[in-house]
Amino acid sequence: MQQHATKKLSRRDVLRGGGGLVAMTVMPAGLILGANNAWAATAKAVKPETFASMVQACRDIYPHDFLDDSFYAKVVEGFDSAAAGDADATAVLENGVAAMNKAAQSAHGADYMDLGWEDDRTSVLRAMQDDPFFQKMRGALVTGIYANPDVWPLFGYEGESASKGGYINRGFDDIDWLDQV
Repeated sequence: MQQHATKKLSRRDVLRGGGGLVAMTVMPAGLILGANNAWAATAKAVKPETFASMVQACRDIYPHDFLDDSFYAKVVEGFDSAAAGDADATAVLENGVAAMNKAAQSAHGADYMDLGWEDDRTSVLRAMQDDPFFQKMRGALVTGIYANPDVWPLFGYEGESASKGGYINRGFDDIDWLDQV
């Protein structure tokens, strides 16, 4: 088992590494609560632990510190809803998380959700990046996160412009972000 006792920690390391572990609580009856109960979801097809592991994996695949877990949970809810009533689809999700846990156990001696370091979790995901389960999650995240109009303002994207007269009349040369780079 890898030891991290000598690693120097910055505030960002603490927030990045351990924040996701305290952000979700699995309750009886399939209820998953987010940080400070700011969001909640009910697992319909998969076990609550599977749902929570998938939310954490989604956050680790496309990490954005400024995005709330609820955006990632919404993507997982889509998987869960699609698997409801379909034993084969449910098995794909359960087996995918079981494989993730097996890889985490093998590499780090703990289940995926119990890995306190983001680097450890991403190494597990990197090792299984060609797995169809991983590719399914990654593909759904592209549209589930980046095509979500609720997320656009958080990225500074104003949305499509055609219905508003196009970019030419709406500050297409507005590059106030450039001085932040």
